[in-house]
Amino acid sequence: MSTAIKAKANALPSVRQGKVVKTNRTGGKTECLFADGISILVSNFVASFIRAGDELLFPLEHEAVDAGTQSYIRKTNPEERRWDVFQAEIGYATQPRRDKRNNLFVSAEIRDSRLGISAINLRCEALKDYFYVGNRRRGWDRQPSSYELLQVNPNASPAELRLAFKLGTLEFNAAQASTEELRALNRAFNILVHPELRACYDALQHDPASPALFPYGGFGSLLVAGDISRGGSTFYASRILSFLPQQRFKLFRAPLRNVVFHNDHAVYRDSHRKLEIFFDYSSLPLPWDSSWNQWKHLVGAKIGVKATFVQSGKYLHQGDSRHLAQWETALPSRIEVALPVNIAEQIAEARRTHHRFGQFAEALDLIRARIEAAPVERAELQKLCAALGIPGDFEIAQITWKPDYEGFYYEQLRNRSRRLYVFRSEYIFDLETAVIVETPQLGHATYLFSKPTNIAEFLAIYGSVTKDDIRSNRGNVAERLGFLCRLIHGLSPRGWLKELKLRCGEAVDYTAAELSD
Repeated sequence: MSTAIKAKANALPSVRQGKVVKTNRTGGKTECLFADGISILVSNFVASFIRAGDELLFPLEHEAVDAGTQSYIRKTNPEERRWDVFQAEIGYATQPRRDKRNNLFVSAEIRDSRLGISAINLRCEALKDYFYVGNRRRGWDRQPSSYELLQVNPNASPAELRLAFKLGTLEFNAAQASTEELRALNRAFNILVHPELRACYDALQHDPASPALFPYGGFGSLLVAGDISRGGSTFYASRILSFLPQQRFKLFRAPLRNVVFHNDHAVYRDSHRKLEIFFDYSSLPLPWDSSWNQWKHLVGAKIGVKATFVQSGKYLHQGDSRHLAQWETALPSRIEVALPVNIAEQIAEARRTHHRFGQFAEALDLIRARIEAAPVERAELQKLCAALGIPGDFEIAQITWKPDYEGFYYEQLRNRSRRLYVFRSEYIFDLETAVIVETPQLGHATYLFSKPTNIAEFLAIYGSVTKDDIRSNRGNVAERLGFLCRLIHGLSPRGWLKELKLRCGEAVDYTAAELSD
């Protein structure tokens, strides 16, 4: 079937095809000399699969074949049947399914296909023998288990796995273990500490013929051995030779309220940045349990995170259609967390506030009914709280605060306002030069209005209309309120702040605004 790739190459004028007559290693690269006298530099690893007589195909615009460069090594020696070799950047790898012969496989899509190949079909056995083993030179039945590599029992908690990984890394470094041994230890930990991948590994331990997942959903440079389909659009891979995932190092502060707490692990997800991190008690050293989910939104603390992220994704169902949700997942072996000095005090305060919500539930229901009917100034609400027996240090603005809201926006607006009104689920800030409406919930924009001559009249009109009325200028309400624009929160709070300052007539330091993100 390998003649299909030759036919493909003839039909694609942007593809260079040559028969290799000689290879010559020159330091970090290998020179491949073709029969027509032209040569190209190839990475030493890819070159290790090239022999004299092989045909090499690659896009014309490439001056060298490196990791990720689409390339096809076609074996032509009829006396020695060997698999062809194909390298490409892949995107999403599907969940396992069965082919017509009842074999389990996953299909990985090719990004920016240049050689006419649109997908790589990988047998689950190949995934198992590459991602779920400690020693890739041994068969499955001769493999030490990942639990044995980490020296833990199969019931070990995520925190116990991390401790074992740290101890194992120290021991390997002290013994000057090989790079491959350290990689095997990292691989074992990264599989077992991820709930879905651990379940997959445990199933393979019980039955090696079980479905195998492509860890984190694919995304990276894949080098495989196998055959091409008759039509030349699909490469059937029987063995994975190398996989380099897309990786990015990130250093940022993560709101603790965005963490979902479980009994033995916690998950941080940032819907704006499309980030995901799995924590255990060792990587996030706090005495948390699942009850924290009840009041975590009241914690303003942010934890410092340093981590290496790999691209990941999964198709999700939306009605009758499906869409690919992509995000980046932190490699568990490369996560570092720094906690604020006063984290214990902030957590204790959030718990106290949550307790007050329950203790004064009836009084707070009365306040909610009041602000549902009309905007009420914060100072008046504080007096009402005092009359109802609620302590004076209770932050009334928190009664409408949603867990996913970024407090940065509230703090910036509050610091600029002369008065704050609470209305339904919104805050209305009366600034010196404008009136701003903010909803403390993810996905809501900041609404900016010109400064009214009479704030009471503004509030009366605003309380009788909807956001849709304002956006559509229904009944000229946008004009009557002096609606100027919406400031989208987006991915960059600093970008939002820069726009806010500009709209409010403040001096803007553009350099500082850009560098702060």
